Amino acid sequence: MQRPGFAQAWQALEEEYAALATLLQARSEAGLTQEEVAARMGTTKSAVSRLEASLRSPTHSPSFATLRKYAHACGKRLVVTMV
Repeated sequence: MQRPGFAQAWQALEEEYAALATLLQARSEAGLTQEEVAARMGTTKSAVSRLEASLRSPTHSPSFATLRKYAHACGKRLVVTMV
């Protein structure tokens, strides 16, 4: 039996994990390490690591500009959709 609110909590987390999976897939498809993405973004490996981890954090939300830089570093375009 599910606890009350469990489904709502899962749905909220599902969006963050889907976004993280998208970032990691883009980096993987580009064949890049965090260090290589960082160099292309003009930042540090630890900043890229924090960015990837921040998508699972309820207290930190990366900016659109940062996500766009990450996408471009991976040879992608950032597109936001609502479904």
